[in-house]
Amino acid sequence: MDIVTSVGVIDKAVGVLRVVARGPCTLAELQAGAQLPRATAHRLAAALVEHGLLRRDAAGRYDLGADLAGLGRVAAARFPLAALARPPLERLRAATGETVQLFVPEGPHRRCVLALQSPHALQWVVPEGALLPLEQGSAGRVLLGETSADGWVATVAEREPGVASVSAPVVTADGHVVAAVSVAGPIERLSSTPGDRFGAAVVDSAAAVTTALRTA
Repeated sequence: MDIVTSVGVIDKAVGVLRVVARGPCTLAELQAGAQLPRATAHRLAAALVEHGLLRRDAAGRYDLGADLAGLGRVAAARFPLAALARPPLERLRAATGETVQLFVPEGPHRRCVLALQSPHALQWVVPEGALLPLEQGSAGRVLLGETSADGWVATVAEREPGVASVSAPVVTADGHVVAAVSVAGPIERLSSTPGDRFGAAVVDSAAAVTTALRTA
């Protein structure tokens, strides 16, 4: 379990939620995924059920609770970046035929706040809400301030074998990188030089998101 704050019980509860976000799980699976003692995992899961943040499904497994959906809608309404980015990212997906994503920095990680999946049967899936490391993958590198002379960063099999990606920054008027637009997919389609193939399109999409953000 990652220790993120000085409030251990919060870190543990969030760890439980993130394990369940990957899919419904039994108490044993929850305990193993969150790396907690069984009694602690049970106590936290039971409390989260009482608060509506978790629920028990028909098989008795823990799953995400209905109250999270309501909180998510409120968060989305107060955080308009994903909504502003959707039209440009939909155009990017149509142009590339690949999965596109929008990431924002979150501490030492990056959070996927928008994901539009490729129509191909073989695709690279990062669900909305997923938390990934900053130091790996083209989107993480962009959020850390890296860019090429052409305005994009590409990586091949850096975080996951067989996956290539290319990303570009969304930048505020005062020059801060607040998000990264990314195209990702199998190396077989993106090739070993994904930037040469899709870099310009990703940069154009990120520029459109930047414009939408600055004029909102």
